[in-house]
Amino acid sequence: MRTRIYAGVTVLVAVAASLLAMSPPAGAATALPTHVFAPYFEAWRGDNPYTLTQQSGAKYLTLAFFQTASPGSCTVYWNGDTSLPISSGTYGSQINQIRAAGGNVVPSFGGYSADHDGTDIADSCTSVSSIAAAYEKVISTYDVPRIDLDVEDASLTKSAGITRRNQAIAQVQSWAASNGRTLQVSYTLPSSPNGLESSGKAVVQNAINNNARVDVVNMMTFDYYDGATHNMLTDAENAGTQLVNQLGSLYPSKSTAQRWAMVGITQMIGIDDYGAPETFQTSQAAPLQSWATSKGVNTLSFWALQRDNGGCPGTKGSDSCSGVSQSTWQFSHALEPFTHS
Repeated sequence: MRTRIYAGVTVLVAVAASLLAMSPPAGAATALPTHVFAPYFEAWRGDNPYTLTQQSGAKYLTLAFFQTASPGSCTVYWNGDTSLPISSGTYGSQINQIRAAGGNVVPSFGGYSADHDGTDIADSCTSVSSIAAAYEKVISTYDVPRIDLDVEDASLTKSAGITRRNQAIAQVQSWAASNGRTLQVSYTLPSSPNGLESSGKAVVQNAINNNARVDVVNMMTFDYYDGATHNMLTDAENAGTQLVNQLGSLYPSKSTAQRWAMVGITQMIGIDDYGAPETFQTSQAAPLQSWATSKGVNTLSFWALQRDNGGCPGTKGSDSCSGVSQSTWQFSHALEPFTHS
């Protein structure tokens, strides 16, 4: 599979005791803005997410990733690391600080490594109720208004996992509604310049079949691996337009504006995993933000916040730098104006 958002199962230093002494009451989560810029945060690198929000100005983060420690397990951990359980003692205080500063976080399940290795919980666990319980634990522990499901690589071919995931989401949405909790669900899926690939469209169709509401379809508009040289801005805009058309067949009762309000666009800043022919330039970030604002897109994101620096010009697919010459946080600053109600 071409698309590469890496979970990187590595050791992450334990964080300080949380300010969250107990799970917050149901319904307490603060809603996200109607239009939100929420870059991915590589949790496995050991950085403090609150510190990076303060340094970069990116007030909202997508926290990547949650996965099981091994195939067959029904328990998720940060990065699949059993020393980093879903608890108030792991990232709880930093998430509270982010929220107190006016931001928020979106936990993300799956990712390339988990989807490749069979440790996405929906592939790993055969119990729908256990999958739902894992989602609910993350939601209630960190009091979040949205979860993201990153489905790529082998997970796109596992029909049983796709069905279990959507059945679990339907259960979680019922749980949230019965407890007065506002909850959004985002699916992050591979794309081509022509919108969702057929495998990603099938994931959304399966959600519809299983009464799981999808609030955002977030396309990874990078890692095309087709041998062509791409204008990554133009291709992202074309992919978004085609996604709106695809959503028209999936959700025929929705208006064009409502379908644009379901769109998410995630770029890989700088040089992606394929290499130089697929480079999202610093000069393309502000135009992407303007275009997304004009269309009423729901979410802008990129992989990943720790790459938003010019420390490795010419390097493809690094987890710590963009591969292009830039000032630190240059992409973040260009995309931050997108966040608005």
